[in-house]
Amino acid sequence: MTAPPPPVGPENPVETATEDATENATENATENWLRLDTQICFSLHAASRAFNGVYRVILKDLGVTYPQYLVLLVLWEEGPLPVKKLGEHLRLDSGTLSPLLKRLETAGLVRRERSARDERSVEIRLTEKGTSLRARAQEVPRRILTATGFDPTEIGALRERLDELTAALDMAATEET
Repeated sequence: MTAPPPPVGPENPVETATEDATENATENATENWLRLDTQICFSLHAASRAFNGVYRVILKDLGVTYPQYLVLLVLWEEGPLPVKKLGEHLRLDSGTLSPLLKRLETAGLVRRERSARDERSVEIRLTEKGTSLRARAQEVPRRILTATGFDPTEIGALRERLDELTAALDMAATEET
């Protein structure tokens, strides 16, 4: 015959201690949720700032900033694009993109042209100088990879996870509105 289970409640000090420990663990976990070093958004922010610092040094040789480099990457890949499409690729609004494009135009790397198909649309095109800069930019990804200390497989896996995170957060933001 087995012994009956111990009584439940304050008369059972083991159970009470376990409940207290669980409550304390939950309270500690909740308190930890509000610590800066537990915030994924802050970890991403810190990594982004660190990346920008490395890009600043590397891109100085090319004479472009990190946001300008991103514009050039899209144009090297896609060719001429309407401003709106370029903004969609970069996830930038026109208020941020317009001054960026103006600086690239002043540097002689891009030009704006009215679309032949739609006079209301402005297309961004690389100039010869912007196109030729691509050859000098070939080393940028390798230098960034070296700076991370990761191998290409690790970078690919991290990028995939970040893309998944971005998609999930985009969906959550859409659901919230």
